[in-house]
Amino acid sequence: MSRLEELIQQLCPDGVEYKTIGEIAIEIFRGSGITREQVTEAGAPCVRYGEIYTTYGVWFDACVSHTDESTITNKKYFEHGDILFAITGESVEDIAKCSAYIGQERCLAGGDIVVLRHNQDPKYLSYALSTTDAQKQKSKGKVKSKVVHSSVPAIKEIVVPIPPLEVQREIVRILDQFSELTAELTAELTARKKQYEYYRDRLFAFDDDIFEWIKLGDIGEVRMCNRILKEQTLDKGDIPFYKIGTFGKKANAYISRELFNEYKSKYNYPKVGEILISASGTIGKAVVFDGQDAYFQDSNIVWIENNEARVLNKYLFHFYKIAK
Repeated sequence: MSRLEELIQQLCPDGVEYKTIGEIAIEIFRGSGITREQVTEAGAPCVRYGEIYTTYGVWFDACVSHTDESTITNKKYFEHGDILFAITGESVEDIAKCSAYIGQERCLAGGDIVVLRHNQDPKYLSYALSTTDAQKQKSKGKVKSKVVHSSVPAIKEIVVPIPPLEVQREIVRILDQFSELTAELTAELTARKKQYEYYRDRLFAFDDDIFEWIKLGDIGEVRMCNRILKEQTLDKGDIPFYKIGTFGKKANAYISRELFNEYKSKYNYPKVGEILISASGTIGKAVVFDGQDAYFQDSNIVWIENNEARVLNKYLFHFYKIAK
């Protein structure tokens, strides 16, 4: 039996209690606006809401920004253990991202930040508020638009499990270990990626006097799928439709199987193994077509009809990565 299991059995044998943020809050309040022009190299430490998305993780112990306190009206401070929520963002899925402050200085909270003061383990709360379930609660009822907003009342309604403090600390210890391991693996993968890119580029560094250079159009015909109109797409369906924004990612639009079968039989369609390439946006992004039923945005996603008589498709795939 693990230490965590022992603690749960000992301290909460009847299960863990769930509470709303409103129930565990000692104080919950909004920060006060700090403009970009008010950020200085030295002065009082502060956090602006965008930094919660871009700079801080589950927890942080020092602020990257500072300001002259004398220029800030209606000052709002956060302290050790407080949880900071960003209540304005560009994504429904990420709205109200939070971070626990475990530093010792008193800091200023910028506008569009909600500060939660509580008596739980701060890192535990931040981990709990970063789970898929908590994020679903944060995004519930939010409307997808250019700017997405949350609020103090919405944050107060979020429900999280609140075990005894000793259990919270053991969970934090385990998750911190995983985080450290993840950071090490990320650093290793980054190093491997740089090594791979170096040797890949060396392999393609051919001598012009020895090797022949040919245009892609001389390998085969450039093909594209027939145009799909916006009104022909669906939010859900059988056949994923990849636009330039979702190429190489998860599709967020679909077409009916009837339309797919009709277009596939009448118009161009890639063969298994051929290399799809973006011709708009991030030009040169390449994907090996695996033969799974899918349709692709005309003119923005193209491929070379290649019988591999002169050039292997996999060779093209790797070459596209350095020829952007």
